[in-house]
Amino acid sequence: MMKQAIISGIVFSSILLVGCNGEEKEGQLIESEQEAVVAPTNEENDELNLLSELKNEIIVSITEQTELDSESIAIMLDGNPFKEMTISVSFPKDVKVDDTIIQQIIEDSIKNVSETENVAISEENITIKIEKY
Repeated sequence: MMKQAIISGIVFSSILLVGCNGEEKEGQLIESEQEAVVAPTNEENDELNLLSELKNEIIVSITEQTELDSESIAIMLDGNPFKEMTISVSFPKDVKVDDTIIQQIIEDSIKNVSETENVAISEENITIKIEKY
């Protein structure tokens, strides 16, 4: 009887300890998730909106001025539009579009967005990469 009471006590204590450990870990997980979610600042929001606007303008302009459709164009914008930025545009190599035309469309899109959003985007600090896949 004494042996059974000791075993029952050990099992009960183990369950209690494991339950406490599980809750503590769960609480730590929630805390770390909350720390990881940080709202962007107004300046970061402005940059993201500007990048999004620029990307949309480039896609629309390319599809309007060439035979490319939006599904076949891959665009990546990297960096800060007010400092240094890289714009990469990829499209199928079987399409007969001159790289200089794409380059000019991108430069015109930068000017359009700059005027529309009333911001100064320096083209000198922008690298444009055009690739065919």
